[in-house]
Amino acid sequence: MNRKIILELKNISKSFPGVKAVDNVSLCFREGEVHVLFGENGAGKSTLIKIISGVYRKDNGSIILENREVNFNSPRDALENGISVIYQELSLIPDLTVAENIFLGREIKGKWGFFLIKKIMYEEARKILLELNLDIDPRKLVSEISIAERQMVEIAKAISQNSKLVIMDEPTSSLSEKEVNTLFEIIGMLKRKGVGIIYISHRIQEIRRIGDRISILKDGALMKTLKVSESKEDEWVSLMIGREIKKFINREKINFGKEILKIKGLTKEPYFRNVTFSLKEREILGIYGLIGAGRTDLLKTIFGYHKSYEGRIEINGKQINVLNTKISIKNSIGLIPEDRRNEGLLLNKNIIENISLPSIYFTSRMGFLNRKWEWNAADTFVSKLHIKTPSLKTIVENLSGGNQQKVVIAKWLALNTKILLLDEPTRGIDVNAKAEIYELMNEFTRQGGSIIMVSSELPEILGICDRILVMREGEISIELDRSEANEQIIINYASIN
Repeated sequence: MNRKIILELKNISKSFPGVKAVDNVSLCFREGEVHVLFGENGAGKSTLIKIISGVYRKDNGSIILENREVNFNSPRDALENGISVIYQELSLIPDLTVAENIFLGREIKGKWGFFLIKKIMYEEARKILLELNLDIDPRKLVSEISIAERQMVEIAKAISQNSKLVIMDEPTSSLSEKEVNTLFEIIGMLKRKGVGIIYISHRIQEIRRIGDRISILKDGALMKTLKVSESKEDEWVSLMIGREIKKFINREKINFGKEILKIKGLTKEPYFRNVTFSLKEREILGIYGLIGAGRTDLLKTIFGYHKSYEGRIEINGKQINVLNTKISIKNSIGLIPEDRRNEGLLLNKNIIENISLPSIYFTSRMGFLNRKWEWNAADTFVSKLHIKTPSLKTIVENLSGGNQQKVVIAKWLALNTKILLLDEPTRGIDVNAKAEIYELMNEFTRQGGSIIMVSSELPEILGICDRILVMREGEISIELDRSEANEQIIINYASIN
């Protein structure tokens, strides 16, 4: 069935200093259809949607919206023309309520337009959330709700604007399985209403589940557009990277060393309680649990982010009585946080400054920065991690999400960290980059390092971890060796009885 074309791109190009981000791309997006954009980080997907939504101005080509040529000068301009965006990196304002964020820029005001009628805004926001089966209090500050709930508020905000075309950039990256199912029900509802959806994802299973057509991008160029139902995943990946990935997740057999970290009875209310486990040299320990199980706060406590806690922490057989981030770093512990933009990077600084940041205390001499070391470290890890950038002095905010994540990883590798705490390390990263991250994890343990990894992706947990801890409601419900673990067992112990 040929659906009506909502938006058409003709020969769109966009360049930045040293790189052509989008190269002569032509695409069309139809009503009632999920059109997937698929490609490696840096392939041009984010740039393309920023052109569509008015964040960037195209260099060449034309944009046709419902048979008329348009040039959006701002995101507001695009929104007024029926195009809304849900970005992977959330754009909500933490100090405003859920309702205020949903109605941001189109607030409900009194007769003279000076004051907000908050009561009506809360009521309308509640209706929107309930229509989407979301149990979120519209009066709560965004800073008081979880990352997953913030993602759902972003979705509610975009959908409430009655858009003709909704762009979703990795919308499931921080959602639980239940919330993913809710999102897919919302997408089905939008399709029935004739709304077009541009969907960016690296998760092949969900593309197969909801996608209608898929366009594969590589190095800024369109490789091919295919019907999802008439094509195979291997073809998508091959077009994306120019070769086949023979082995996606490969955890090699490694002989563990001595116990390097011991946690006993660790408690940080209300997040988690009575957590006990150990970690050996060269081991990858996985932690799985549903949203709210306490996984992230457990890692943050081990890193010293939460200074007050109960229980015992030993590093290399030595008890740590007072733990903070400085002491953790001195004890060779590094954290790669779930929220990389707000907690893992200095977005307005360049790659060199970000990679060298944790090492400054150890590499400076008499109060002077060791610029030569900083440059060499950045150059080494940009090459080793295949970070796509025109220059080491590129501002990190201008990198793609996947390359930003690699910079976060690089800063701890440059410090020669021995224990890495990874919180959703492959969130928003393409298939090829994931394979590279897994190989880096293998290499890190080969060199004697140890890893604790939190992940919401069961294939990842089962494929790369040596042991698995399952958390439920703030407690460890079971510990499994990889040889005895499977998806059913893990889900059963993660679910609330």
